[in-house]
Amino acid sequence: MQKVLALLFAACFLLPSARAAVNTPTDVNVPASPDAAASGDRAPVVDRQIGLADQELQRISALVESGALPRARLEEARQKLADARDQQILDRSLYSGAPLQTLTPEGAQEMIGAATRRLDRQKQAIAAMQNLIDSGMVARAALDPLNAELGFRETDCDLARERAQLLDELAAMARSEQAAIAPSAGGGVEEHFAGKGALSTSDVQAIEVAYQKKFDKPLPISALGETAVHRALGFDHRGRVDVALSPDQAEGVWLLEYLEARRIPYYAFRAAVPGKATGAHIHIGPASTRLARPGEAD
Repeated sequence: MQKVLALLFAACFLLPSARAAVNTPTDVNVPASPDAAASGDRAPVVDRQIGLADQELQRISALVESGALPRARLEEARQKLADARDQQILDRSLYSGAPLQTLTPEGAQEMIGAATRRLDRQKQAIAAMQNLIDSGMVARAALDPLNAELGFRETDCDLARERAQLLDELAAMARSEQAAIAPSAGGGVEEHFAGKGALSTSDVQAIEVAYQKKFDKPLPISALGETAVHRALGFDHRGRVDVALSPDQAEGVWLLEYLEARRIPYYAFRAAVPGKATGAHIHIGPASTRLARPGEAD
């Protein structure tokens, strides 16, 4: 009987509790404000969950060592704690409401790892429960809540991979700009307008308002000023904006005409560049410069 109970505990440790409401990730093209991100912060709740799971692990560890509980309960407690820590990673990177630009490549890999581990644990829990069902010890209905939670975790994995892919595309866009602007690029830039040589905050605000008024939708910004990706690549993207528009589509043609009329500088990319860019886009502002590395001259 003790072995059966141990298996049941192992199978049920991932039964979903009331799932907290979370916001879907902010659209990459419309960065959210820091205040908006902070309003949905679940950090205190998750911190408490981790604290409680850690306390429970210590309590069960002592009971297992004394022989009062089967060793399977100790593994169950460890899995609960690991699950809470991975949920914390997802809340910080996937469901915080923060714009994509705040995510680093390292953070993206950590996010995917957390989502994958949670999915794997749920699959293990379902397999253990299936064994109990096959032996006739548990009703088949016991799988329903586990399968429902599995669906949530599969969605988490899909969203994490999509967010990481968008981050990769942003990095590729940044590399393509730098490669095309470099003297050795040999005319890789499809179109360049020097304009007044700088981009101001008021310029960006005016562009967004005019675009919204013209097309009745937000300007699809993919990188607004300094981003974690550009910093990681060593590029200074302050005072620059990347827009996910092709210069040949109607919105892109309008945008370039608008920029030229106001002498706002831009670089326009018309096609994907293998290994460098995933697609066409418009870089508003002067070319990104290299950030000085420690020990380098300014």
